[in-house]
Parts: sequence; structure tokens; C-alpha cells
Amino acid sequence: MWRIQVKRVYEPEEDDDGLRILVDRYWPRGVSKQKAGIDLWLREVAPSAELIKWYGHAPERWPEFLRRYHEELERNPAAEKLLALARQAPVTLVFASSEPEKNNVQALKLYLMEKLAASGETENTESDEAGSRYRGPRA
Repeated sequence: MWRIQVKRVYEPEEDDDGLRILVDRYWPRGVSKQKAGIDLWLREVAPSAELIKWYGHAPERWPEFLRRYHEELERNPAAEKLLALARQAPVTLVFASSEPEKNNVQALKLYLMEKLAASGETENTESDEAGSRYRGPRA
């Protein structure tokens, strides 16, 4: 059972966030590590600089961005690490972009959900004590 949600780093952390994973390549400006409440910074899972530059947040390039980014993820060991974490506990993918829908974190969430669904695992939509806030050491 898994649960993946996304949240901007500027939004307050909540008890049901689970494991909070920053998935941007660079640390967000103006946010302290303490205020961000990040459990793990997995920058290696972010799209390549070349892909981000090519995409340029042009909406008409979104379908091709998805395809290319998912290809990058297929070859990325960090994506496997993130999948393993998502299988173990609820995760919140944290990002800084002001674009709420067509950004790398939404593409990453889609990739993870497709991979987990293809493996026959079902989404956990219920909140329970086992899925409550991860309390391990901060990154």
C-alpha cells in the first residue's frame, strides 16, 4: 500500500505528510532547512539540466517532456530508491516551482504511480498510525 502526494516547500508541513522528500536539483531560495521540514533531499531524481532547459515550461512541450523525463528516470538509480521508499511509507514529494500542474514533481509522481500500479500494488488512501509522520533524522 502506498500514498504519494506533492506539496510546495513553502506550504507548512503536516502530520500526515509522511516522508518529506525534496526532489529539486537545487535548494529552494529563501527557505531554511529547519523551516522546510525535509527528511531527505533526493536531488539526483530531478530532470537533467538539459531537459529542463529544453522544456522551458512551455505547455506545448509537456507531453514530450513527460516522455523524455520518464526515459531519464528509467536509467536513474535514484528513481529506484524513491520507489522503494514509496513502497514502505507515505511520501510527500516537495518542490519549489510556482507552476502547480506541469512541473517535474507532477511528472515524477505520475512515473512513480505508474510503476507501483504496474507492479500490482494499490494506493493507500487511508491515513493510519503506521502512515503518520516519519520522525527520523533530517537530511
